[in-house]
Amino acid sequence: MRRRWVVTSCWVIWPVLVVVSMIYCKTTLDQIGGLGMVGAAYQKGSTHSSSIRSSEKFKKDESFGGLLSPDFPDRSCLSRNQSILNRKPSLHTPSSSLISKFRTYESLHKRCAPFSKPYNETLKTLQSGPAIADFHCKYLVHLWMSHSGLGNRLLSLASSFLYAILTDRVLLIDQGRETARLLCEPFPDTTWALPVDFPIRNLFESFDQNSPHCYGNKLKNKVQYASMDDESDLPPFMYLNLIYDYGDYDKRFFCDSDQDLIRKVPWLVLRSDQYFIPSLFLISSFQSELRKLFPERGFVFHHLSRYLFHPSDHVWGLITRYYQSYLAKADQRIGIQIRDFGSTDLPFQSMKDHISTYYLPHLAVNQTNFNHIKDSRDLTSPLTFMMDRILDCSMQNNLLPKVKFNPQGSVFNGPKTAKSKAVLVTSLNSFYFESIKNMYWENPTVTGEVIGVYQPSSEEYQQNHNPTHNMKALAEIYLLSLMDVLITSPWSTFGYVAQGLGGLKPWILNNPHKKMGSDQRPCHKATSIEPCFHFPPFYDCEARTESDTGKKLPFVRHCEDTSWGLKLFDDH
Repeated sequence: MRRRWVVTSCWVIWPVLVVVSMIYCKTTLDQIGGLGMVGAAYQKGSTHSSSIRSSEKFKKDESFGGLLSPDFPDRSCLSRNQSILNRKPSLHTPSSSLISKFRTYESLHKRCAPFSKPYNETLKTLQSGPAIADFHCKYLVHLWMSHSGLGNRLLSLASSFLYAILTDRVLLIDQGRETARLLCEPFPDTTWALPVDFPIRNLFESFDQNSPHCYGNKLKNKVQYASMDDESDLPPFMYLNLIYDYGDYDKRFFCDSDQDLIRKVPWLVLRSDQYFIPSLFLISSFQSELRKLFPERGFVFHHLSRYLFHPSDHVWGLITRYYQSYLAKADQRIGIQIRDFGSTDLPFQSMKDHISTYYLPHLAVNQTNFNHIKDSRDLTSPLTFMMDRILDCSMQNNLLPKVKFNPQGSVFNGPKTAKSKAVLVTSLNSFYFESIKNMYWENPTVTGEVIGVYQPSSEEYQQNHNPTHNMKALAEIYLLSLMDVLITSPWSTFGYVAQGLGGLKPWILNNPHKKMGSDQRPCHKATSIEPCFHFPPFYDCEARTESDTGKKLPFVRHCEDTSWGLKLFDDH
C-alpha cells in the first residue's frame, strides 16, 4: 500500500517539477540572451563567459564604457544588450565630456521630438517664416543619398549627428522606415525618423547645388540678408549640399563666418555621401569642444558608431546565427573585405573628372606626387590584381599560412593541437571566396593550421534600393567588425565602418588595379582606424583662396589610401 502511495505521488509531483524547472530555465536564459547566445559565450576562442554578467566590468562594457543610455528597456533592441557577448571590450574609453554630451542630447531630442509642442511650433515657420517664435528647438534633417552604398550612408549619418550635437540641433532622418529595418532607435523614448507628412518633404528630390534653397547657390547669387542678428530676415529652412562633387560655394559650409549665419536657421536639410568629420575639426569655433569630447582624435567614429549603430533585431539574427555557426569556435578570425568597383553603379567617370580638375593640379607638386594621386584616382577602375594582392598581403605578414602543394596526394599530418583560423570574405563577387577556399581545401598548410573560409553572401552587384540587400550588407559589416584581423580594400566605405565599429587598424591593400613591381608592398597597416573624407574642401576660409587643408593641423592629415582625402590621427 505504501509503495503504491509513493508511486502515485511521484506521478503527480514529477510533471510539476518539470514545468517549474522549464519556467526557471527559460527565465534564466532570457536574462542572458537565449540559448544561442549562451553557446557563443562558452565557445572556444570566445573572450567572455556568462559569469561575467554579474561583474561591474561587464556592466561597464555592456554600456560601451557609459556611451549608451541606461534608460532603454532591456528588450528594446537585442543587439544593444547582447553585442558584448561576441565583441571584445574596447581599449578606448569615451571621455566623460562625450558621455555627458550624449545624455544632454538625448534630453534635447526627447523634448523636441516629432509631434512635441516645440516641434509643432517650429514647424509653423515653414509656412509663415521664422519671425513668429524664439526657437527653443532647431533641427537638422539628414537625407539619404539614392546612389550611395550602405557604408557611405552610415558615415554621412554619423557626420550629421556630430554636427547636430555641436550646434544643439535635433537630428531627424528622412526615409526613417528604411532605417528602422536596419537599425534600432539610438535615443531612448523617442524617434529620429522624420514624419512622412513633413511639409517640405515633396521638395527634397529637387534639392541640388542649383536649388534656390541651397546655401552655396545663395552665396553664388550674392543673396544678402539685412542683419546677421535679425533672425526674422533669415529663411525658415536651408539646404546644405555636401555631396562629393559639391562646388566651391557649397564648401563654405566649413568656414566659421558662414557657420555664424547657418546656425541661426531653424531648419537645415543636409544631403551628403561623405564622412566630413575631419573638416569639422578645422572649424575654429568647434575646436575647443571637440578637444574635450574626443581627446583621442583617432577614435571619433569608433565612439559615434558604437553609440548610434545597433542592428535591428532581424539583422542581429543574421549576425548571431552566422557568427555562432561558422566563426565563434576559431582560435583566430580574419576578415577580408573586397570592394569590387566593377559591380557598382557609382558615377566613376564623374569622380575621376572631379579629382583630376580639382585636386590634382594643387597637390601634384612633383612627379612622384602626381603618380601617387593618379594611382589613387584609378582605384575607381576594376581591381584587376586584387586576388594577387590579398594572398601576398596575408602570407607576407603571417596573417594566413602558406600552403604545401601536394600534387601526389600524400597526406600531410599537422600537429594534434593545430590552431584554427576562420576567414570571413565579404564581396559582391564569389570569385575571391572560391579561390581562397579551394586553395586551403586542396592543399595542406605548412604550419598545420586548419583554415575555414566563409562568405555569407555574393549578391553580384550593388542593390542600394533593395532592403534585403542592405540588411545583409549591415550584417556583413558587423561580422567584419568582430574579427581579430582585418584586410580591406582602399577607398572602401564598407571597410571603414567595419574597422571603426571594431576598433581595428586594418591592413589596406595597395594598388589592386595594376601590376606592382617586386619592390612594392602588397599592403600596409593603417595608422588610424578613422574613415577617410574622400572629397574634402581645398580652401582657406580666412584667406579666401585654395589651400591644402591636410597641412593645417597635426592630427588632420591626408589618408593612407586616398592621397587628397582627409583623415583624423592621434597627434601624440
